[in-house]
Amino acid sequence: MKPLLQEDYYINEKGLMVFTAKYHLKRGFCCGNGCIHCPFQKDVKSENFNNPKK
Repeated sequence: MKPLLQEDYYINEKGLMVFTAKYHLKRGFCCGNGCIHCPFQKDVKSENFNNPKK
């Protein structure tokens, strides 16, 4: 796995690492953890993830 870049994440006010939408797009898929910056849309009916939000 490639090392994380400064643009891939930030540390929030609680001290937690938060991945950016740019990082998620580079990764290429949704992990299903409900990340705050997830660019993928979940299809509630099928539980599948669709193309990234634009």
